[in-house]
Amino acid sequence: MTSSAPTPDDVIDQAVPLAPDHPLYALRRERPKVVASTQGSYEGMFSPAVQGISVTERLLVALHACRLSKADSLAAHYRSRLVADGADAALVDAVASGNATPPADARLQTILGFTAKLIDRPIEGDRAAIDALLRAGLSTPAVVALGQLIAFLSYQIRVVVGLQAMAEAGAAA
Repeated sequence: MTSSAPTPDDVIDQAVPLAPDHPLYALRRERPKVVASTQGSYEGMFSPAVQGISVTERLLVALHACRLSKADSLAAHYRSRLVADGADAALVDAVASGNATPPADARLQTILGFTAKLIDRPIEGDRAAIDALLRAGLSTPAVVALGQLIAFLSYQIRVVVGLQAMAEAGAAA
């Protein structure tokens, strides 16, 4: 038995968007553990408890990854979170517009460069790329957290894009 109770905080439902009366909403709930695990992973990835890479840095990574992947609804979500969290507006605008080299922040430039490598050219996410993160001041646990975040974002983007395509195909039928 699946639950059809609305989940207003579910990022994927918001990004597609899926309302409780949409057939894809019900389809997602056929696998309630997947829905819960996906949202739980999202919450964990942006938890303040993660050390070595700030929530703002992680949200900027998410915005950058979504922009690179042309996942506009997810990019809007992450941009909204950054604004709500009080992130520097000029920095958010720079990343949202595609400027992966915000002025005077070498650490963030390195983080966003690594993000682009893993999103666009994963083969370049090699030892040299990891060493650059370490030189930029990230600890080994922070590098691991960053890699996990980018992997999660790749998954999240694909789920949203797939559901959007299914919704469009259903609307066209």
